[in-house]
Amino acid sequence: MEIQLDKTYPQKPPSVSAEVPYIFNVKWSVKSRLKDLVQQFREHLEELQEFWSTLEDIDHSLCVTNKKKLSRATTCRQIDIGNDCSIMLSINARDPRSLPECRFMGSGPVVNPVRKLWLRNNKRWMKDKTLPENLAFILETELPRPSHVLENDQQVECGICYAQYLPIDEELGSRSGAGTDHTCDNTSCGRAFHTVCLVDWLRSITTTRQYVDFLVSLDFIWLT
Repeated sequence: MEIQLDKTYPQKPPSVSAEVPYIFNVKWSVKSRLKDLVQQFREHLEELQEFWSTLEDIDHSLCVTNKKKLSRATTCRQIDIGNDCSIMLSINARDPRSLPECRFMGSGPVVNPVRKLWLRNNKRWMKDKTLPENLAFILETELPRPSHVLENDQQVECGICYAQYLPIDEELGSRSGAGTDHTCDNTSCGRAFHTVCLVDWLRSITTTRQYVDFLVSLDFIWLT
């Protein structure tokens, strides 16, 4: 934080600048001191933690371009979504989990179908999901990921439906667009599954159908 004092200080509040997306409203009186201003700045940084966490999740999970030009004050991210197409997202620093502004970049034949998906599905944006998850749901595709994520991630595609995310469907309720949420404990398998897919598969097997509802009610599925 950089503080500049007016010659009439402390009657007039100091001016503040910092590498943050926006500056807080300074609360000042003739009795205020610089330590009060520092405390306000600390509180402002606390409020920005969710915003910065959201950006870190984007930077880690997606193919962000021009990373070297980014700073703690930057609210935009340009993301490569494949097929010579990218999107520019503008994140609301005051409400980082809300639907961001989005601009598409690329040739018309490639961009137009993606833009139509965005316009059709963006009302289904869910604040309880991460931004990368929401993007994948809305654009109905698995987005390219950085090489270090591909190397380190465990297998996340469902071993039954072969998709990472469930479709966006009101009938699925809170599970709409959800990722895999169960991993086989057998070390020789280790595959990921959607609980919904497991339940449907188990119900299709005559010998296990009678036990499925009981297992699901315990939120536990045991496969041998």
